[in-house]
Amino acid sequence: MSIAFTFPGQGSQSVGMGKDLADAFPEARAVFEEVDDALGQNLSDIMWNGPEETLTLTANAQPALMAVSIAAMRVLEARGLKLADKVAYVAGHSLGEYSALCAAGMFTLADTARLLRIRGDAMQSAVPVGEGAMAAIIGLEHGDVAGICDEAVSAGVCQIANDNGGGQLVISGSKAAVEKAAGLATEKGAKRAIMLPVSAPFHSALMAPAADAMRHALATVEKRNPVVPVVANVRAAPVTDAGEIADLLVAQVTGQVRWRETVEWLAANGVADLYEVGTGKVLTGLARRIDKNVSGAAVNTPADIETALTAILG
Repeated sequence: MSIAFTFPGQGSQSVGMGKDLADAFPEARAVFEEVDDALGQNLSDIMWNGPEETLTLTANAQPALMAVSIAAMRVLEARGLKLADKVAYVAGHSLGEYSALCAAGMFTLADTARLLRIRGDAMQSAVPVGEGAMAAIIGLEHGDVAGICDEAVSAGVCQIANDNGGGQLVISGSKAAVEKAAGLATEKGAKRAIMLPVSAPFHSALMAPAADAMRHALATVEKRNPVVPVVANVRAAPVTDAGEIADLLVAQVTGQVRWRETVEWLAANGVADLYEVGTGKVLTGLARRIDKNVSGAAVNTPADIETALTAILG
């Protein structure tokens, strides 16, 4: 049985993230310094001291989450973990896919930070505030929610943004259409339909201007084939060619994060242990709900790193 590393997405950020790693490990401090330099901003100060509303801004949260993931990766590597030898696949949830690709060597750390700043800015500016919305639908299956979105499109754009597994799906699009879909979901037996406090309708067709921005940015950055395959969000299958991955990253901006299918694919292809590298434990919780045969562990503190190294290296 093999191992996969997963990397968290937006929503996992919190003030103080990565500070214990920076205090304990010079390799982690070097990552945060390089990200600060690449962005021309003291992002690490915002990460460690807030304010929370500044950290939560999409343009800050995305590179911040990546920085913590790569800080943890650099510490693991400095203590003997070689990704290509020990890990069969990497995968990341939305922006986490960039963290996964940085960890696997497709992008440099500085380029990944800059790409995520472009991505965050482009996603934030793609739709005027108040015109888009997202909602979490709890307790319905994928097909049911897809049908509800089809019914709601009479009011505007409405589509599944994230299939997180365990009966948790997120829909995205025009505010009126998403509100209509949330109401339909309740009528059709959803346990909950919750409008989310987000600033833009991520992973919907309304993000097309952001997709264009990422197409240009990805075309102009140096890319190498990753040292291990990435299980891509929009395909839920492994990819190894850098050019193809870049195309899928563009598609991901307006496309569905197929996380349930990603974990199912990993489980069906010999992965027994998932290590969530970075802030929080969201993906670890989702993995347990998707497939109880998969073991999940978060790696985001010095103690977590020691535990993971013992388990992986013996």
